[in-house]
Formats: sequence, C-alpha cells, structure tokens
Amino acid sequence: MTELPEYDDLPPAPDGGRSAWGLFGERDQLGLVNLLTPERTAAAAKLVRRGVGFPLDAPLGMFSPPLNSNRGNPRHQVIAQPGGIGFDDVWDNVYPQAGSQWDSLAHIGYSRQMYYNGATAEDIVSGRRNTIDRWAEHGMTGRGVLLDMPAAMRALGRPYDPGATVEFGPEELEAARRIAGVEYQTGDILLLHTGFTGWYAEQPDSVRKRLPRDLHAPGLAHSEDVCRYLWNAHCAAVASDTFAVEAWPADTSPQAAPFGFIHQILIGSFGMALGELWWLRDLAEDCARDGVYEGMLVSVPARAPGGIASTPNATFLK
Repeated sequence: MTELPEYDDLPPAPDGGRSAWGLFGERDQLGLVNLLTPERTAAAAKLVRRGVGFPLDAPLGMFSPPLNSNRGNPRHQVIAQPGGIGFDDVWDNVYPQAGSQWDSLAHIGYSRQMYYNGATAEDIVSGRRNTIDRWAEHGMTGRGVLLDMPAAMRALGRPYDPGATVEFGPEELEAARRIAGVEYQTGDILLLHTGFTGWYAEQPDSVRKRLPRDLHAPGLAHSEDVCRYLWNAHCAAVASDTFAVEAWPADTSPQAAPFGFIHQILIGSFGMALGELWWLRDLAEDCARDGVYEGMLVSVPARAPGGIASTPNATFLK
C-alpha cells in the first residue's frame, strides 16, 4: 500500500488514538518508510536544480553534556599505523541518540510492552524486528519539505523563544506550510525547523550544563489533533532540529498516554520515522533567501543489525 486512508478511517487503538498496524502487512518493519518508493525518489531527484547540498547532521559530540543524562558523549582517538605510514582512528562511547539521529521503530512502543505492528520487547532486544538496519536496507531518500516554525510564529504575530517550551499544533504547522508555498505529497520527509539546535550552538557552558536538569524545547503539541494532521499529510517521516520533535518536557506517565508523549502514536502506532537534533539552520536560511522549501533529501542510516537509532548521515539537495 502506498496510498493511505485518512486518520479517522483508521481502526481505533486499544488505549486511545488510531492504529496503522497491518496496513503494510502483518510482519512489516518499515512503517511509513514504505512510502519512499522508487517513483517518489525519482520525482524528488527532479527537484535538484542548483546543485547545492546542505548537510543536516550536527557535529558529533556537539551536545555536551548530553541533553539526556542517561546518554554519553563520543570519545575519539587517533592511532598511528606502524612505520609512520598513516593513521587510523577509534570512536568509543557512541550514543546515536545523543546527537543528530533517526529513531527506529524499535525506540518507543505504543504501550510499555508493544511496539509497532505488534513487535514485543523481546523482539526488539533480540534484534528480530523494527531495528534501524531495516530502513538502511530499504533506503531513506525522498522529497524533503522544510517547515520554518520561527517564520510561522512571526507570521501569526506570536512571540517565540527557541529555548522554551512552545507547542506547534495544526494552525502553526499550516502557517509554516503556507510560507513554504507547497502542498504535501504522499511520502514527504518533513523538516521541522524550530531554531533549537542553532540556539544551543550559541549558548555558554553555564547554560549547556543546566539543560540536562531543566530542559525546555519547542516542538509538536501533545495532542490528537497534531497526530491527525501529520497522518493526513501522509508523510513518511518528520525530522527536526529540536530535542524530541515534540515539545519538551512531555508527560511519559502511563496516565497521560498516548498523547502526553506522542512518540507512542507517531512511532509506536503509525510507524513514522522521527529524526531529532538535526542541523537545519543553514538550510532554513537558504530557503528564506530563495523561496524554495522543497528538495531531495538523501539519508543513509547505519546498516547496524539490531540498532535502535543511527546518525542520519543526511543531505538536502536543491
């Protein structure tokens, strides 16, 4: 299936929201990445007109200390080869989710023990289902569309702070889409530019050290309306330059599920690819200059068997 029903036509999920399980088959492990078909990839290639590319990964180790204190920073060591002929290097302590990342469908479940399309926690730990290598083998290339949220907030006449908790609902997302001058197409990779990563890059150490204990970041609203909006856009993925794609802090308690922490719906129920902490500032500035907010997005996640996440290794071509 490459054409999707509307949100309200999906079957109800047992604990709230709607479920896309089974749309692509009972054993599917790609989720909405199935929408990145050869035909859509070929159409995206036709959007490359200037021949310029924008790398979308933040530098490894940029978020120091890690925004989530349960994660660590990479350590890099250069090793001289015998005889002085050259060098190798070693990266240790690499937490893919401490920086720019794709979250696989193994990252967050719809419920505590049930992941996309009925996978269990045992399936995840054993590497049998939903891991990042499934996307790597399929490929993640398609039409990218930048949604510039600071510009949308200005257009709506609202104050905005990229270092604060600001929730974007359908009204704000629609304002950004209108600025981009695009209509959504099935299989789009939406890039939610919030300005958070660019803001973080300019902060002194005193602020960076505080953030793991007191993190506030803009992102998607914790509501069924925003989940409905994204599903009905029929996108394959949403990647953002903010901490969690959704506004932070979220409410991850069972009592608030599933919309207190919409990862549970977007990943666990929809099978949507989510990208976090991407570097979007340079691309957003270029889009504002030339008025072109669409292009070809090429991402090559690590082919890491059993992996839960990967650096996106992504480029946006215009």
